[in-house]
Amino acid sequence: MRKIDKLPAKGRLAIISGPSGVGKGTLVGKILDRVPDIYLSISATTRPPRAGETDGVGYYFMSREDFVRDIENGSFLEWANIYGDLYGTPKAPVDRELGAGRLVVLEIDVQGALQVQDKLGHKADYIFIMPPSSEELAKRLGERRTETDQARKTRLETAEQEIALADRYDYVVINDNLEQAVEQLEDILLHKIVKED
Repeated sequence: MRKIDKLPAKGRLAIISGPSGVGKGTLVGKILDRVPDIYLSISATTRPPRAGETDGVGYYFMSREDFVRDIENGSFLEWANIYGDLYGTPKAPVDRELGAGRLVVLEIDVQGALQVQDKLGHKADYIFIMPPSSEELAKRLGERRTETDQARKTRLETAEQEIALADRYDYVVINDNLEQAVEQLEDILLHKIVKED
């Protein structure tokens, strides 16, 4: 897999979202391997860590009390209640990295992306990751084996509502063929959203 030698722009915010199970994390992980100097924002959550997860690596794990306090203090760029757990993007690291001229990527749910859009408008770019089909999304969620059947059903119902909002985004990437989706996402990040001021 080739690596990019130089990122051509500075201080940009890209929001990547889509339904649960669509492969956002896999795509973003591949992009981080290929494109230098991207800062991937780490979300905070009240959900308990899954097996193999470490605080501060994939998520900051917080108590509900601390999370609510941070909401009241205005410490989140966005936050949402997802299936009973709270998730949010801490503002301070995003502001710091944008100020340092880096391309900042937020991999967040659709609720959060629309909150950012309401707050920042065109100061950020919005990329929706689309499943190739509802059937494929159901298969991927089943293969994760991290939820009950009822939880998967709820996620699929939510996914249908989220897919209907894809037209609110600047770009849509269909995650059918992984390598093609990575190439398309890389092209958007390097050549479309990143502009010299």
